[in-house]
Amino acid sequence: MLENLLAGALEDAKARRELRPYAQLEAAALERPAALDALLALAPADHMKVIAEVKRASPSRGHLAEIPEPHALAAQYEAGGASAVSVLTEERKFKGSLADLEAVRKAVSIPVLRKDFIGDEYQVLEARAAGADLVLLIVAALPQDRLERLHEMIRELGMTPLVEAHSADEVARAVDLGSQLIGVNARDLRTFELDRDLFGRVADQIPAGVVRVAESAVLDVADVERYREAGADAVLVGEALVTGDPIATLQAYLSV
Repeated sequence: MLENLLAGALEDAKARRELRPYAQLEAAALERPAALDALLALAPADHMKVIAEVKRASPSRGHLAEIPEPHALAAQYEAGGASAVSVLTEERKFKGSLADLEAVRKAVSIPVLRKDFIGDEYQVLEARAAGADLVLLIVAALPQDRLERLHEMIRELGMTPLVEAHSADEVARAVDLGSQLIGVNARDLRTFELDRDLFGRVADQIPAGVVRVAESAVLDVADVERYREAGADAVLVGEALVTGDPIATLQAYLSV
């Protein structure tokens, strides 16, 4: 599944590149105002921080919400206390777009994450040109040399890489990169199975000073409490927010 998602994302990026050449996109990326400091926004605090996600669908859950105005939802997230907004830009299975990201960037003053299956430099430039402050890198999707190069490029452009792991070995690879923001996803993107205890098993491998993000398997306050007790600084939440009252749900999570 992960290989197919990455291949599809790269194919779609190749098609966009035919319409917008690399040099043109690079110029647009370099003209953007400086990215916001996502590490500061997500730094450990006396409560759980939330990366709130604009998410219409997923391969595991199917259709979740229409979200005709992603910017309006993102504004609600900010009003509800989210520390950052994640925008799914993958088109085929998650029904997102770069246009969603651009609209969200204009609507909020908190950091914005491009969440997609990133595999080449063109996609990184797209993220910056659209106004992203963070870019997701999935360890399982990339060989280490490619992961290192993309991680470096994201930082060179002033953005923050969110490096996502799904196992102890992948956490070790993320640490080896010198990542300052590491996410542990309870959903294995190769099988789409959930392991709710994964974060708790690997959290101690993440060095002090690195922001730890728990991803997936967050449906209620008890899930947030479990992650907080295991050492998470932030949770990334999509489904629970787009299928319920986003502000009330956020405020409940922020009380943990």
